[in-house]
Amino acid sequence: MVAVGDFNNDHRQDIAVANFGTNSIGIFLGFGNSSFANETLVSTTSSHPLYIHLVDLNNDTLLDLITANYGTDSISVFFGYGNGSFSCPITYFTGYDSLPFSVVAGDFNNDYQLDLAIANYGTSTVDILLANGTGNFLYHKKFSTGINSHPYSIVLSHFNDDTFLDIAVANYGTQNVGVLLGTGNGSFASQTTYSLGTASPYSIGVGDFNKDTRLDVVITNRGSNNIGVLLGHRNGSFSKATLYSTGSLSSISVDVGDFNNDNLLDIAVISNDTSSISILFGYDEGFQAPIISAIGSSVNSVVVGDFNNDAQLDIVVLNDNDMHVSLFLGYGNGSFANQTTYPTKIWPTDIVVGDFNHDTHLDIVVVNFNDASLTILLGFGNGSFDSEITYSTGSNPSFVAVGDFNNDNELDIAVIDANDNHISKKIRIIKNSEIYKKYIGVDLFWV
Repeated sequence: MVAVGDFNNDHRQDIAVANFGTNSIGIFLGFGNSSFANETLVSTTSSHPLYIHLVDLNNDTLLDLITANYGTDSISVFFGYGNGSFSCPITYFTGYDSLPFSVVAGDFNNDYQLDLAIANYGTSTVDILLANGTGNFLYHKKFSTGINSHPYSIVLSHFNDDTFLDIAVANYGTQNVGVLLGTGNGSFASQTTYSLGTASPYSIGVGDFNKDTRLDVVITNRGSNNIGVLLGHRNGSFSKATLYSTGSLSSISVDVGDFNNDNLLDIAVISNDTSSISILFGYDEGFQAPIISAIGSSVNSVVVGDFNNDAQLDIVVLNDNDMHVSLFLGYGNGSFANQTTYPTKIWPTDIVVGDFNHDTHLDIVVVNFNDASLTILLGFGNGSFDSEITYSTGSNPSFVAVGDFNNDNELDIAVIDANDNHISKKIRIIKNSEIYKKYIGVDLFWV
């Protein structure tokens, strides 16, 4: 898990990395010129941090760190000093075998302080910790999500009309969505569950899918061939889940957009087991049956953007086995042109888009795990791309992100290299230094 923020108040982006295997947080202070200081390690003892979150917990305008610790059944809070260093951790035990998987911050008792809600996969509970205004937290209450429910992910939102934050969890073990309505004093009503049948929810999100100004819930289901949508009512209750087939037991990536210009959100889902993309078009009462297209032998990621400057959304899919990127140009009526493919290197694992050469056209960046390289496809703005440009990275690049790391208002690229199934200590920063040339001039910095 990687997070970015300004830890020493120099108006330059710094990087924090949760090192699961070495029980530490790695801090890389940015110099503002695409390079970073050597890693400073903040020990988390033997906690095996799984998740990291940045937020100002004590209202001193300085970023603090929160980690969810899989190994020690706890969360830890590190207060930032504003100079790139952090305090020793204050650790909050979440219970034996709790296995905290995710944590979110919100004001649950209307005191204008950020509190914490933790989804504990192991003990099937949600813990509420209330802030006291100094960055410390007091254990408040534990709410059950049901025996063996194993909540995997958690979101906060306003599901009814009382202005108090509510909680929704994806209960993987009991195959339902749990909703806990907030009372405004740090407590929550008992969980109301909404069955998903035989589907096992994996991740959860919210949005208004039927344009009634009420927030709805969408669930991706692991091991079943569908997604689930629960339409919200004014009183914080939800309709029975409607399951929409994706035609696959392994729907692994989702993106959302209005693909047919009817002002309703549609859903694009790619499925690894069937090597296909499914488009579920939104309409007033839900989603239509998916339109499924085969796209190769193995797919792993999908992104949406306008690649030919016609104001219509297009879809790009990354195919790892076939080692290419597939582009589907959208016509704006819900249909797409046949795929056009562009080669990558061996085993591409992640994809991002952005304008990297300052020509106002979207470009594509792919990291290639087995080739230890980065592929850049510069867009012409007409739906086609120039020949691939390849740059060496470290071994096994797994994730890629973009940002302006040297304050020149141009997009740079950060690549995380993984080895032996854990995050390594190597981050590659690729600087977009020659934006007016046809090809991108880059410098590589090792940190």
